[in-house]
Amino acid sequence: MIKKGVYAASISIFNEDNSLNIGATIDHAVSIIKSGLHGVFFFGSTGQSQLISISEKKEFIAKIAGHKLKKQFFLGTGCNSLKENIEIIKYAKEYDFRDFLIMPPAYYKGNTDEGISNFYSSLIKAVPKIKIILYNFEKLSGYKFSKEFVTKLVDAYPDNIIGCKDSSYNLFENLKLPNFLIFPGSEAKLLKGLELGCAGCISAVTNVTHSLARKVFDDFEKKETQSVNDKLIEVRETFDQYNLISALHSFLSIKDIKYKKVLPPLILLSKEQQKELINKLNNLKFIFDKNLAA
Repeated sequence: MIKKGVYAASISIFNEDNSLNIGATIDHAVSIIKSGLHGVFFFGSTGQSQLISISEKKEFIAKIAGHKLKKQFFLGTGCNSLKENIEIIKYAKEYDFRDFLIMPPAYYKGNTDEGISNFYSSLIKAVPKIKIILYNFEKLSGYKFSKEFVTKLVDAYPDNIIGCKDSSYNLFENLKLPNFLIFPGSEAKLLKGLELGCAGCISAVTNVTHSLARKVFDDFEKKETQSVNDKLIEVRETFDQYNLISALHSFLSIKDIKYKKVLPPLILLSKEQQKELINKLNNLKFIFDKNLAA
């Protein structure tokens, strides 16, 4: 079961034929865990999950089931279909995955609390022992969880609804529930969240800020003076100026071309944008290689 910590919404790596490169995706996750993260979530929005087939997701789940870092691997579903969500969850449960990061179905606007409640209730009815981390991201799903609605869900399903990734940032400052873990969706909110009683963060950009974010977390836990939080926030805010998936893949591809592939309709940053990003990160002294922008 997930605990307090710093997690990444891990990126996915693809082959030239647009198929999921399972080995490279796992290797990336292992490398960022070794760089400081407590764990990773596969098949979130950063991992382009909505664009990956059910069959590839199943193949991936079977592959990571026997990995030595399995306890640090967590899953999203990235499906709109209720049946496909249930299918993926039941399949993963066969391999003893228990915690799932689940966003409400996207596409339709104007979703109601009643409709969203029906969605999660249906998941729990189909998989009674599921543990759900709600994914609050109005920008992608078109629905924003309220403090009152989350409280009702938790009251109705206290054994199932165990936490929330808050990427709309309307919950992490004021939602307080016992035994309920709240993870802001940005490391820029990490320290503030910890000070308010949050559990850490689940972020796209910790794919690259892993070490900085972990130090902020550890210094808070040890009650030591914060020395890198300002830099962590500046780096995150720099990436926030671009499409995050495009920026992360463009940044990482400078060091390794395997990151160059993203699935349509996503694209990499333009050469001008990439150079601009690298120069900004260089100015913050955050880069793999001082000469990358040359």
